[in-house]
Amino acid sequence: MPSKWIGQPEVRLTERTAIRPDMEVTALPTPALLMDLDGMERNLLRMANFFRGVRPKLRPHFKAHQVLSLAKRQMEAGAVGLTCARLSQAETLVDQGIDNILIANEIAGDGKIRHFVDLSQRAPVLVAVDNPKVVSDMARLAGEWKERLNVLVDVDVRLGRCGVKPGEEALSLARLVLEKGLIFRGLMGYEGQVALPPGPEKDRVVNEALKHLTDTKTMIEHAGIGVEIVTCGGTSDYSIAANFPGVNEIQAGSYLLMDSTYVPFAPEFEPTLSILATIVSKTPGERIVVDAGFRAMSGENGLPAVKSNVGLRAKALHIEHMVLEIADPTVCTEVGDKIEIWVRFLDQTLGLHDYIYGVRGGKVEEILRIEH
Repeated sequence: MPSKWIGQPEVRLTERTAIRPDMEVTALPTPALLMDLDGMERNLLRMANFFRGVRPKLRPHFKAHQVLSLAKRQMEAGAVGLTCARLSQAETLVDQGIDNILIANEIAGDGKIRHFVDLSQRAPVLVAVDNPKVVSDMARLAGEWKERLNVLVDVDVRLGRCGVKPGEEALSLARLVLEKGLIFRGLMGYEGQVALPPGPEKDRVVNEALKHLTDTKTMIEHAGIGVEIVTCGGTSDYSIAANFPGVNEIQAGSYLLMDSTYVPFAPEFEPTLSILATIVSKTPGERIVVDAGFRAMSGENGLPAVKSNVGLRAKALHIEHMVLEIADPTVCTEVGDKIEIWVRFLDQTLGLHDYIYGVRGGKVEEILRIEH
C-alpha cells in the first residue's frame, strides 16, 4: 500500500512540540499511541479476502479504531457499511459521506430519539431496538418522518445484556415496529466475544447462539414479515458466523488493529498497537520505570507486556507510571531510552489518546485523529 500522510501535515501538541511527517518514532513525545502500518494493512487485507469468498458481508465496528481514514479503507476493501456504538459516531460518519450505518446499541429518551430522527432524514441509518416503549416513542416523536426510521430488533442470543428473548418476544416487537409505521429491516444478535481458541468447543458455543437468531428469523418470516438483515458476529467468531445459514452480515471490528488480549481468540490477525514510553528511572538489577500508566493505557485485562524485550516484565501500573522488573540482568536499558509496550485492551486505550501515530520503518508516516 503506498505511503501517504493522513490528516494535518503537522500536529502541534504544545508551543514547543510538533509532530511532523517522516520524523523518527523515537523523537515522538511520550506517552504516544503507535500503530504498525504494515500489520494493520495485512489485517485489513486478510479479512477482506475472507469475505470475498463467502455470501455474508462485513460491517466492521467503528469503535474499534474511531478513525475516519481507517473506516474509509474498510469500505474501499469491500465492507457493506459500518457499525457504531453511539449516535454521535454515526453522525460523524454521515458527515463524511458514509451512510450505510448500524447503531448497534439501544437508544432511549426523547433527546436521543429526536437526534436519531434528524439523522434519519439525512441517511438511512439503522438502529437496534429491544423495547416497546422506545418503538412507540420513535413513532410519536418522528411524526410524518416515522416512515424513514430503519430499525432492527435486537435479540439476546448469549451475552445477557441487551436484546429481547428469541422467538415470540422478538416477533411481537417486530409486529409493533410495523404497526407504528416504522421500517422493520431485520434482526441483530450479538453473541459477545467468544473467548475460546479455535476448535470444536468454540464452534459449538457460536452455533448454539446463532441458532437462536436464525430460528427467530424463520418464525418472523412464517408470520409473513420479511427479514432483510441478520447481523451478528465479531472478530473472535467471524469465520464461524459467516458460514452459518441465515446470517448475512458480520460486525467484526477488533481485527484491524487488534490488542494483545484478543490474539489467542483470533490468531490469524496480528496486534498492531503499542504505547511508546520513556524510561524515567532505573534501579540497576531490579527495575525501571516508564512515563506511561493508567492515563496512557488500560490495565483492565491485566498488565501489558513489553514489545521486543523479553528481559523486562511488567510489575505494576500506576496513574502516570509503569514499573517493570529487570528479569534479565543483561538487558541494556538506560534512563532516557524509549521502549514500546503492547496495548492490552484497545477500546479503553483509544479513549485516552487524541491521535494514533501510524509508523513504518522506524518513522511516523501517518497521523490519525481519534474521533471521540
